[in-house]
Amino acid sequence: MGYGLVWFKRDFRLADHGALAAAARRGPVLCVAIVEPALWAQADAARQHYEFMLESARALHAEMQRLGGRLHLLVGEAVAVLDRLHAEAPLDALYSHEETGNGASYARDRAVAAWCRARGVRWHEVAQFGVVRRLDDRDRWQAAWEAHVAAPQAVLPEPAGVCFAALPAALQPGEGTSWPAPGAIVAARAPAAVALGLDAFQPPARQRGGRRAALAVLQDFLDVRSGQYRGGISSPLKAPTACSRLSPYLAWGCLSLREVVQATRARVAALPEGDRRRAGLSAFLSRLYWHCHFIQKLEREPALEFRNLHRGYDGLREDAWNPAHFDALVAGRTGWPLVDACVAMLRETGWINFRMRAMLVSVAAYPLWLHWREVGLWLARAFLDYEPGIHWSQLQMQSGTTGINTTRVYNPIKQARDHDPQGVFVRRWLPALRRVPDAWLFEPWRMPAEVAARHGLRLGEDIALPLVELERATREAKARVHALRAQPEVRAAKAAIVERHGSRKRPEGRRRKAAASAAAEAAQLDLGF
Repeated sequence: MGYGLVWFKRDFRLADHGALAAAARRGPVLCVAIVEPALWAQADAARQHYEFMLESARALHAEMQRLGGRLHLLVGEAVAVLDRLHAEAPLDALYSHEETGNGASYARDRAVAAWCRARGVRWHEVAQFGVVRRLDDRDRWQAAWEAHVAAPQAVLPEPAGVCFAALPAALQPGEGTSWPAPGAIVAARAPAAVALGLDAFQPPARQRGGRRAALAVLQDFLDVRSGQYRGGISSPLKAPTACSRLSPYLAWGCLSLREVVQATRARVAALPEGDRRRAGLSAFLSRLYWHCHFIQKLEREPALEFRNLHRGYDGLREDAWNPAHFDALVAGRTGWPLVDACVAMLRETGWINFRMRAMLVSVAAYPLWLHWREVGLWLARAFLDYEPGIHWSQLQMQSGTTGINTTRVYNPIKQARDHDPQGVFVRRWLPALRRVPDAWLFEPWRMPAEVAARHGLRLGEDIALPLVELERATREAKARVHALRAQPEVRAAKAAIVERHGSRKRPEGRRRKAAASAAAEAAQLDLGF
């Protein structure tokens, strides 16, 4: 008997690892992670993603060492790596988790599937999330999600444990190679981020990868921070501790969705009625459901990463790109304090809460009138927890191009008054605003020149001036979207989109399903992990 190859992609853990458990029950396993240059060259990839992946892989390797094995970090395109491995020591089967990733990973997986078919290698893919591959009826999705998260977690065979196969001798690392040294996965021997074409910058205060860090964050949330969850996740001040902060660990598979759902449900059951943590964790469970609901959209329709979900909106913004608006947004120089403060926090930490993410996209899509695709690529690189299925659905929802959701436009001045009334957040991230008197905090560009001079401020330099007049630009943008939405042919196409992608959490009669689905999604946008 040969060996089973276990391919770790975005699932850096041993616990509840269905692919590894299945392979280990069958026989010897060779565990690999592949650094694929073509994937890291994509416009949505960032150095922080790469470094987080390496940290997670290094932690996984340490776990494997305790079982007598190791994780082999290989470099090259997936098909080429598989071809080399198979040529040296033919593998019996390939095991991995299913991935609903970006377009490049989808094309890669199709190429791997073709390679497996051509060589008679069976590829066993195990569900990573509550996402159903080749789902033909959205009405069946909710039950499938519940079955997935309620199923027993995958466990490694006992008492013998896992039988690890050795890397073929011809591929053992030698002097001057890029392979990690025996017995350790050494980041210095993996390609440097800049060698992969990744920007040298990464947020200095981002979360660190690895299962140990993930478990610590999960336990802290279940035991303590969940009491702040309800009412705290919308505030840019409270959200860094009120949110679970588990999103990067779910995105990179340091934790499985199933173990998080089951741990949360167990904690809820153990808490007394009236405990604030119980309410917070119940709300968090709802977000975990919606997490998979949105990824299912990309699984069903991969093209929504690249084009409008509702094709009736094609041409709405594509020909009106304003590079000055985009550059100012990315630089945090829009002139609206809360927007610019969020960009500053994102640059420092790789994270902001969901409401502020929605506000950034809303400002980009409406008053700045920017198409969601380029904005989405920037934010994909900026978010450590970038999850394509959630990301691109949300970009389109907030930009009004899904055709099935209520138009939600976030006024950055109102958001500041509601969620940062004392200016604590904006002054933390925008030092110049510490010199702005309270009376002018929300609209500093209206400050009289003599007042600005008295406080040592130069309007337009220390404090950016808004690119457009907010109310007028927003009003005009909404009018364009609503005029298109009102066209009979655009309205007629809505039902088909709801049928493919709409929520089924609260099933309604067929005649009311479309309206109910769109309303349910609009009410559940705050996927703040």
